[in-house]
Amino acid sequence: QVQIVESGGGSVQPGGSLKLSCTASGLTYTYRTICMGWFRQAPGREREAVVTIYVGSGDAVRADYADSVKGRFIISRDTIKHLLYLQLNDLKTEDTAMYYCAQDVDCSYSDYVRRASDAGSYEYWGQGTQVTVSS
Repeated sequence: QVQIVESGGGSVQPGGSLKLSCTASGLTYTYRTICMGWFRQAPGREREAVVTIYVGSGDAVRADYADSVKGRFIISRDTIKHLLYLQLNDLKTEDTAMYYCAQDVDCSYSDYVRRASDAGSYEYWGQGTQVTVSS
């Protein structure tokens, strides 16, 4: 009964900003570790990782951004409430895609390091929110 829902997408001009939100329901209150991320997929292209994060014990966090978005996008989260956000700044036309939220629980750090950018590493997915950047 786990459900992931993304929101916040829309159409903007180059240089504009959006903030995406991801909510998760049906998950238990706490987990030892949490792996979460935002992926995107444009028509005719493979799904690619935008940014992923690992949250371990003591709220230790590791975040990994794709080179194409580093310095422009910022991820934030509320792991207890299973909320995930993505602030998109200085948007470019090449950012146009369907953006998906992915989450997993009890993920090992070694697995995260090895395959965090692999969409197959995540168990829970939303249906996506469309981001369109055009002039």
